[in-house]
Amino acid sequence: MHRPVRLPAHEWFTVDDSTLNIALVYPMQGPAGVFGPTCETCARLAAEEINKTGGVLGKELRLLEVDGGAEPRQVAEEVEALVATGAVHGVTGWHISSVRQAMAPRIAHRVPYVYTALYEGGERTDGVYLTSETPARQLLPAMRLLTEARGVRRWFVVGNDYVWPRRTARAARRYARDSRGRVCGEAYLPLGTDDFHDVLGRIERADAHAVLMLLVGSDAVRFNRAFAAAGLDQRCLRLSTLMDENMLLGSGPEATVDLYSTAGFFASLADQNTMDFHGRYADRFGVAAPTPGSLGESCYEGVLLLAALIERARTLDVAAIGAAADTVSYEGPRGLIGLEGRHVRQRIYLAQADGLDFNVLAQLRAPHELS
Repeated sequence: MHRPVRLPAHEWFTVDDSTLNIALVYPMQGPAGVFGPTCETCARLAAEEINKTGGVLGKELRLLEVDGGAEPRQVAEEVEALVATGAVHGVTGWHISSVRQAMAPRIAHRVPYVYTALYEGGERTDGVYLTSETPARQLLPAMRLLTEARGVRRWFVVGNDYVWPRRTARAARRYARDSRGRVCGEAYLPLGTDDFHDVLGRIERADAHAVLMLLVGSDAVRFNRAFAAAGLDQRCLRLSTLMDENMLLGSGPEATVDLYSTAGFFASLADQNTMDFHGRYADRFGVAAPTPGSLGESCYEGVLLLAALIERARTLDVAAIGAAADTVSYEGPRGLIGLEGRHVRQRIYLAQADGLDFNVLAQLRAPHELS
C-alpha cells in the first residue's frame, strides 16, 4: 500500500497508468500546520479504504503531498505544474482561501478539485467542489442560538487578515443586526501573530459580550491563552468556526473556558458513522495518532468525494464530472452526503469546549428552517 508521496516541484514522479494520482494539498508549516498531521492521516485512511474496495475506475488511488502552508502563489504554481505534466488527475485538501483563490483558476478546468476547508462562501469556479461549512449554514444559526441562549448582543470580531475572515465578518455584521445586535469592533491580524495586547484592550473597552474568532491554527491557540490570561474569559464568551480538538489541546483547558465551536464534525459525536470512523482510524494509526477533528477529517471527506465524482462520471473529464455531480452521493463520518450546487449538504453542530474535548450541544437548523 502506497503512503502519500511528497515531491519537490522539480521531481515529478513517473506517471503510471495503473494509478490515479491525487494532489493532497494541506498545511505543513505556518499557523495551520498545527492540524496538518491529522489532515494527512485522515486522507491516507480514505485512500487506503478506497483501494481495498477496488480503487477508482479500477486504478489504485495514490496521494501526492503538497505543502499548502506555503505562500499561495507558490502552492498554486507547484500544483499547476503537477497538473500540466499529467502527474496528478485531481486535487483535494485543506488550505486557506487565499491558496484556493490562487489555485482554482489555474487547475479547475483541467482536473476536478475538491476543497475541504470551511470558507467564506461564494466559490463558483467550474470544476471546484466544496465539502465544508459556509457562514450561512454554520455561523448564522450559531450566532442566533447564542443570542437566544446567552443574551449576546455585542460581538467583537478578531480574525487573520485575508479573504475568509474579512468576508465572514461582513456576513456576521448582517447576522448580528438580524438578531437585534451589532458588531462593536473588528481587528485583523497577519498570519503568525503572537502579540494580542492591543486587541485584548479593544475588546475590553468595547464591552463585548462575545468574540467571534476567525483565526487560523496556532494563531487561535495563542489568542486563547492571551484572552484567558487577561481574564476576559470571565466576562466574554468566544465563538469560533475554525477550532478543533488539536487546537484545544494546544490552548490548554485553562484557556478554553466559555469557548464555542461550530462545525459539521466533532470527534465527540456519538453517532454510528463517527464511531465507526474512529474505530478504523485507531486500528490503522494507533491511539497516539493525531486526533481526527473536523479540520483533518474534512480531508477524509475530500478524498471520498473526489473518488465518488470520478466513479459516477466514469471518466476524468471535468465537464462530464460536472454534468453528473448533482447525482453523486457517498456515506462517510458525516453521514450520507450529497451535492447541491457543488457544495455538500450536511448537518452542522454547535459545541462547547470541555477541557480537551468538545461537548456537542445542538444540531443547528439550516437557514431555510430558521424563523
